[in-house]
Amino acid sequence: MAKKKVQPKDDMMDFFTALTEYAQEKGIDRDVFVTKIKSAIEKSLKTNMHLEDKDSEVVFVNIDFDRHIFNVSVLKEVIEVVDTLYEPEIEIVLEDARKIDPNAQVGDHIRVPVDTHEFKRIAAKNAKDLIKQGFRDVERQQLSEMWGEYENEAVSAVVTKIEPKTGHATIEVNHNEVLLMRQDQIPGEVLHVGDVIKVYITGVSKEYKEGAKRQSLRITRTDKGLIKRLFELECPEIYDGTVEIKSTSRAPGSRSKIAVISNDPNVDAVGACIGTQKSRINAVTKELKGEKVDVVLYSDDPEEFIKQALKPAEVLRVVINDPHVRACKAIVPDNQLSLAIGNKGQNALLAAKLTGFKIDIKAESKVTPEDLEVIEYPEEEEQPEAAENTAAEQAEVPAAAAEETAGTEE
Repeated sequence: MAKKKVQPKDDMMDFFTALTEYAQEKGIDRDVFVTKIKSAIEKSLKTNMHLEDKDSEVVFVNIDFDRHIFNVSVLKEVIEVVDTLYEPEIEIVLEDARKIDPNAQVGDHIRVPVDTHEFKRIAAKNAKDLIKQGFRDVERQQLSEMWGEYENEAVSAVVTKIEPKTGHATIEVNHNEVLLMRQDQIPGEVLHVGDVIKVYITGVSKEYKEGAKRQSLRITRTDKGLIKRLFELECPEIYDGTVEIKSTSRAPGSRSKIAVISNDPNVDAVGACIGTQKSRINAVTKELKGEKVDVVLYSDDPEEFIKQALKPAEVLRVVINDPHVRACKAIVPDNQLSLAIGNKGQNALLAAKLTGFKIDIKAESKVTPEDLEVIEYPEEEEQPEAAENTAAEQAEVPAAAAEETAGTEE
């Protein structure tokens, strides 16, 4: 009797140890991991044995991590003798069947073990590729589930690879590798392998599709939301709600502005963000590779808010010419004009984005009467009252006339 081939115990131990370590490294649940391996091997074996059109239970893979069991079997029908229509992939003669199961009878279906060492090279290659694909699918699914709650949040990441030609960086986020495109990096920054950086998660795929190649986690370092999150990390007053960031505008790599307000009269909103000896704002600037950040005081009064937004320039007066289109004139001393506009108009542009107003900056000596004109729109809420008053007045006239007529007749 032929001896049954048994895989060396050490090989099996190494096999299960390697799989366990890989699952732990990627943060993948072991049961999900096993399911993917089973599916890959079943699909590969069915393809190699031309059983794609057969029942899904024809091929059976058993993997037991706890008892270190790994075996594969194929469901075959027992036949009496070999004939011209014999299909060895799905049939087994009675004599051979009884070597596996002494009680086997013609017409029975039994599971025939498959020696994994006898897989054809192509089948092994297919299985390997399918297992890798299964791992990638699990990783993407884990990523979607794990980071879904962190959308629009900033997280720490480690740079693991830099593409020299494109400048794209591969970063590791909680044991998952994600691509940080060059256009999503801060202009002018140079990343190196091993750098620990903050990235902003702009989106996580809500639906996971089996085999989908598009990564489910979208990250960037240029979004203005990163500024807000960095200040929350550095400033406890923002994190607990004492100080609130009302608005943010950003020119990545160059300059940013944030407008803050304090919900506690005893707390200075701007001072809290800057920190002692500028410690907090310097920490934010360092993370942004030198990008300057202006912290200004928010105000519900649009004119005052626009004055604050144009800092560090001094603004003498703000005239909101057209409230409906949110357009205004900002009048500054002649020697402050360049500072108010900024390099290539950057300060004015960031102030406009921060306030939501179209700002036209004018030097004090160039102001004309037209610049001070304000378009006044009738208040819609007062129109019904005016109509009612007019109607009442019209009603009073006939009544007075009637009284006069009555008096004359008397």
